[in-house]
Amino acid sequence: MAQEAMLTITPEIEALAQVCCDNTNIPAELYRQYDVMRGLRDINGVGVLAGLTNISSIISSKVVDGVKIPCEGELRYRGYDINDLVKGFLKDGRKGYEETAYLLLFGKLPDREQLKTFKSLLARGRTLPTNFTRDVIMKAPSHDIMNKLSRSVLTLASYDNNSDDISLPNVLRQCLMLISVFPMLAVYSYHAYNHYDRGGSLYIHYPDDTLSTASNFLRMLRPDMQYTPLEAKVLDLALVLHMEHGGGNNSSFTTHVVTSSGTDTYSAIAAALGSLKGPKHGGANIKVVQMFEDLKRNITDPTDEEQVKAYLKRLLNREVFDKKGLIYGMGHAVYSISDPRAQIFKSFVHQLAHEKGRDDDFALYTMLEQLAPEVIAEERKIYKGVSANVDFYSGFVYSMLDLPHELYTPMFAIARIVGWSAHRLEELINVDKIIRPAYRAVSEEHIYTPLCER
Repeated sequence: MAQEAMLTITPEIEALAQVCCDNTNIPAELYRQYDVMRGLRDINGVGVLAGLTNISSIISSKVVDGVKIPCEGELRYRGYDINDLVKGFLKDGRKGYEETAYLLLFGKLPDREQLKTFKSLLARGRTLPTNFTRDVIMKAPSHDIMNKLSRSVLTLASYDNNSDDISLPNVLRQCLMLISVFPMLAVYSYHAYNHYDRGGSLYIHYPDDTLSTASNFLRMLRPDMQYTPLEAKVLDLALVLHMEHGGGNNSSFTTHVVTSSGTDTYSAIAAALGSLKGPKHGGANIKVVQMFEDLKRNITDPTDEEQVKAYLKRLLNREVFDKKGLIYGMGHAVYSISDPRAQIFKSFVHQLAHEKGRDDDFALYTMLEQLAPEVIAEERKIYKGVSANVDFYSGFVYSMLDLPHELYTPMFAIARIVGWSAHRLEELINVDKIIRPAYRAVSEEHIYTPLCER
């Protein structure tokens, strides 16, 4: 009934939309005239310096003899190379999500006792208010799990007697709680949609306090609660690699902006979720999987490099798939030669593909990874370097884990909530000034005309 009561797009609304467009459009030459860096990036795509952070750093170029040149991409969490962190916990046979979360939040690697205490805190936080699943998550189910996450986060504020308290201990308490319950909110929201909208079976599994975040996610998602050690290992790795990526990415910057206003944690995280939901930010891995499905439909032999190359050219020329002219999963706003996250991911993706009997698919991904930079250079005349980003393989991983498409972007949120929390704490600790950049008004002045004379 609620959907029937909503406004629909009518000819009147379409006409008003056109009026809005006609009177709001700003000529592109004005941006050049006033030296406005659209997207807060300069002509070379380098972001405008808007703040300082010690949470993570991204290195994509180095200065040699006074000249800035691209280099192999590096990602550091609190100064630690992501490669070293991953090798460290994998060598010891540990899951890395909780350990890395501790590092990002508190600025140092935990010892055994600190890690044990932190895991215990997260385990205690994996509980929702009484009847919250029934009264909030199961009501008004939606295929858009990101919106359901936002609604759930904002509703949780109603259960918090200190929701507006932005003292450091209270904000940390709220962040730890949200980190703990994000997997539950996402999985339960999907189950509600799958049951009420698609007619699937409904089952709600509670998390196990002895399991890692990745293991609990798979346990809660699957009807039989079963998963292999490799599945949990690769999902844990995906969470670590998506956990943080500098203060300049759209959702982390959103967290800083909204936090600077002095608002509560729930509002700040809901705003970050809205940012991440955008297909230009968090939705790319879905597009990668859909692109490969379209590729298979448009060629007869997925082992034929010429056929794959021809498809990629048609893709760039807006002839196939979504006709946006993009090869999804290729290229990054910061990295050019390589995305370290994709490099780490690739070897484990190969292992999982073998376990799942999808070696042929992995071979196709590898082929496209090699061919895409060549085709982009030829068709776009771009030679600065284009490489696979982390989304190129993460969508493939999620498909092998039998995750529904509706949970791809929420998986990103389950990881990135740690980074958002770290950035919120950083903003509160270091800056007591609302973020208020300038916009130059370019509208013409008008004299008011009475209604009867218009």
